Amino acid sequence: MSVGTIRLFIESDLAPGAEVAATPLQAHYLGVVMRRGVGDPVILFNGRDGEYLARISQIKRDQARLAVDHQTRPQVCLREMSLAFAPLKRDATDLVIQKATELGATAIYPVLTARSNTQRVNLDRFRAITIEAAEQCERMDLPILHQPVQLFQFLSSWPSDKPLAACIERADVPRSPMADAAARSATGLIVGPEGGFTSTELDVMRRHSFLIAVSLGTLILRAETAAIAGLALLQAN
Repeated sequence: MSVGTIRLFIESDLAPGAEVAATPLQAHYLGVVMRRGVGDPVILFNGRDGEYLARISQIKRDQARLAVDHQTRPQVCLREMSLAFAPLKRDATDLVIQKATELGATAIYPVLTARSNTQRVNLDRFRAITIEAAEQCERMDLPILHQPVQLFQFLSSWPSDKPLAACIERADVPRSPMADAAARSATGLIVGPEGGFTSTELDVMRRHSFLIAVSLGTLILRAETAAIAGLALLQAN
């Protein structure tokens, strides 16, 4: 993909010779914001068919048609890496969703805890953030966004054969969250709210053999920082 080529997520199927419609917002972005016109290239992806080069065939105000040319990259599947986190204040939550997408999280679970900053979750907003982040970072799919669920329900439904790393401040564990083989095999990460999990929540969490308590070091991190740092370490493993 050449520098400056716009990249868009499209719901439609992609194949050579197809013509797909941009959304009104995408058409406005192409024509008004980025001043693109007929014949200009656009990179398209839909999370299923790979990445394709297309060219604008029609454009006016809030309408645009894109003629699909050829595949530039085949579809690839990312390694399973889930993030479960307690929703925070709006800006902090937006940051977590954005960075989780950029870091390759394949599934995102909003988990409601006793100290969660909010019990309300806007999945439509989350999806818009994941799309923008995936377009920017050249990711070829979107993370799966799950409905918000209470912590205990989330733990009871998590597959017992999938190790889950839990960021617990002041935990008596190695400073590196991937210091032992069990933590290195983790398929996901769970991060609590500002103020951490309650003692009751921690007691319940310890009963689940798939959960591995990890520490991100000696300093106490903000919840959004812990989510981002933990995912980065999990991805690097």
